[in-house]
Amino acid sequence: MHLTEELVVAQTQKWVSSFIVAMNVCPFAKREVDRGSVRYVVVRSRQETVALEELMAEIDFLDQHPEVETTLVIFPTMFHDFVGYLDFVDDSEALMYEQGCEGVYQLATFHPKYCFSGTEEDDVSNYTNRSPYPMLHILREASLEKAIDYYGDTADIPERNIKLMEDTGHEALAKLMQQCMAQS
Repeated sequence: MHLTEELVVAQTQKWVSSFIVAMNVCPFAKREVDRGSVRYVVVRSRQETVALEELMAEIDFLDQHPEVETTLVIFPTMFHDFVGYLDFVDDSEALMYEQGCEGVYQLATFHPKYCFSGTEEDDVSNYTNRSPYPMLHILREASLEKAIDYYGDTADIPERNIKLMEDTGHEALAKLMQQCMAQS
């Protein structure tokens, strides 16, 4: 299968609509998807330094385009190893801090092999952060604060999502991910 940018974006959009929004994993996502304010950027490089440059370029883009609420930066050719991906996340957050992004933007992390610390790889709760490809979700902190003010207490969202994953089950979640990855 040739991973064109269009295919990667289509698969990611399918995941966002059929998993994140349809299952209400993130209660803030539907509004932005409906508004068309989610940007999808595919980074094809295989070099971490270029990936970091692309991340900062996307933050600059968001600075210049307030009508775009959030960006999913997708890495279909990099970070197949989850531990290596976590190292990249650390490097990304350090660079964002150095560039003055603290309090302005934050990252949410997603990976096909996501595994929370203290869980087994096959623990169904890991699906809350599993995605078709390794990606970083750039969030505007001010918008997040507004959404939290509107939504109310968000502390129960992770526990609610874990219960949702447990109730849905590993087999159904794996099937959903396969459906997202089907060629459109």
